[in-house]
Amino acid sequence: MNQPTPAIVAQSAVRRLPRWALLLLCLAYVVPGFVMRGPWRSNDMEAFGYMRELALGNTSWLTPLLSGLSPSMDGLLPYWLGALSLQTLGGLLGPEMATRIPFAALLVLTLAATWWGAYYLARTPGAQPVAFAFGGEAQLVDYSRAMADAALLALVACLGLAQLSHETTSYVTQLGCTALLFFAASAMAYHPYKAAAAMVFGMLGMGLSGAPTMAVLFGLGASIITFTQRSWGDNPGRVHQQARLWAAAWLAATLIGAALITGLQQWSWHLVDSTRDAGELLQLLLWFCWPAWPLALWTLWVWRRQIAEPSHYPHLSIALLFALLPVIACLSSTPADRALLLGLPAIATLAAFALPTFRRSISALIDWFTLLFFTAGALAIWVVWLAFQTGYPPKIAANIARLAPQFEASISWPTVIVALIATAGWFVLVVWRTSRNRAAIWKSLVLPASGATLGWVLLSTLWMAPLDHARSYEFQMQQLASSMQQNRAQSCVLTYGLGRSQIAAVRYYTHVDTALLRRSTPDVCDWALVDADRWAGDHNRQLRQGWEEVSRINRLAGKKEVLILLRRSGMAKKP
Repeated sequence: MNQPTPAIVAQSAVRRLPRWALLLLCLAYVVPGFVMRGPWRSNDMEAFGYMRELALGNTSWLTPLLSGLSPSMDGLLPYWLGALSLQTLGGLLGPEMATRIPFAALLVLTLAATWWGAYYLARTPGAQPVAFAFGGEAQLVDYSRAMADAALLALVACLGLAQLSHETTSYVTQLGCTALLFFAASAMAYHPYKAAAAMVFGMLGMGLSGAPTMAVLFGLGASIITFTQRSWGDNPGRVHQQARLWAAAWLAATLIGAALITGLQQWSWHLVDSTRDAGELLQLLLWFCWPAWPLALWTLWVWRRQIAEPSHYPHLSIALLFALLPVIACLSSTPADRALLLGLPAIATLAAFALPTFRRSISALIDWFTLLFFTAGALAIWVVWLAFQTGYPPKIAANIARLAPQFEASISWPTVIVALIATAGWFVLVVWRTSRNRAAIWKSLVLPASGATLGWVLLSTLWMAPLDHARSYEFQMQQLASSMQQNRAQSCVLTYGLGRSQIAAVRYYTHVDTALLRRSTPDVCDWALVDADRWAGDHNRQLRQGWEEVSRINRLAGKKEVLILLRRSGMAKKP
């Protein structure tokens, strides 16, 4: 027997969120972080290096290599997307920006798929609010649109989404493909052709992006949920037939995806042992999904009776599937934050379904906490910016000088104007939200989403220059290029102890070919670049014979990632 829904929503509570405001918020969230910076250390620089090698034709598209090394991040699709974009748009936008275009599109796809997924889940019969005795309850389309708006606002508000979604890595493609699968599972009863296309592309995309196990689990879970449905779509008379067909379609797509993954040898596992630090995981779960996770837990509590009947409430069972699997993967695999990233669209959707059950006092508490938190955060960002521009307050300026040494501050007025506009918009929004009694159901998530966007915009404008200086390899590579030019180094350099991202930076910024330095390496290069710590070990005593130091290249503070430029002993020195 169906349980009565806990959602009580009047028509006045589902007023339309202006489309221009929602689109402007998404634009302000997507664009910053992709512009005005170079590739950053670790994953971002490494992925860019492999994309560049593919675009230049220096390696195979099925087995990309960089100086003979395979990527540390699994998957092929992200490298293909970046390389194709580089070949097409590199001459117009430059190599760095060209490789980011597909990933910006994937972030837009994630936001759109989350909105439409939540919209169709809210249209299911089990998700509808209680009908009033004398009418006046929220209408179907208006209610669904308001819930979709709330889900999108909750997703944008999640603190863990900002940085990871603006990288050019396989994790962004996994996120976009997960959102496609979430949309397919939500919309299959309403738009079968669109849902089928999203299912196929999402399944294949996840398999080719380094998450084949998650793709298979999502497919099998969706197949089971669909097979058991009894309350689904706008045509109750055909529920049984449609459910069986879609269950078979999900199973077929899963098998086809698994076969392709096997053929391309893309299976990968990153399991961890049971000794993992539980405190770090709890801390990650607390901040990464904030503020969506408290609302999602509230949804699980108030809808608990409906969760016990998954065949009649697909809006809960589908969202739980796409939320719980990434959480389990976060607890059992590495990197944990990248695994948890895939669950944000579904967690945000679950958070949206908490809103119809809230009391006014809880909404007011969320508003005031958000107002204080993000206002204080914005103020802190401005104070730090003033410190590295003016040197006052001196203590903050000294900390910045320690974290980003040799950074020369300068004012970029276009970015300052953008930051001022964003800050002014925040205060206008705060006045709008606190001065009137807005009945809209999405009102409690307007300030969190706008505050998260404000923080991201300020970081990506006011702080971008020092962050780029501290997190990119450009400064160190400029020193290396100058040293190589002064010593007339040739265009071939052997490397030892360098990570993939460092090798990619050397090849990109200095325009030299690299190869790994080993005992069996032929004497084809007379120059070498080595990591100072790795090179100094006793196990390298024999390998060090025949090389002499030319210069040391420090990275910023000079205490970490020190590189040594070497040449073979006996070479003619520069006159």
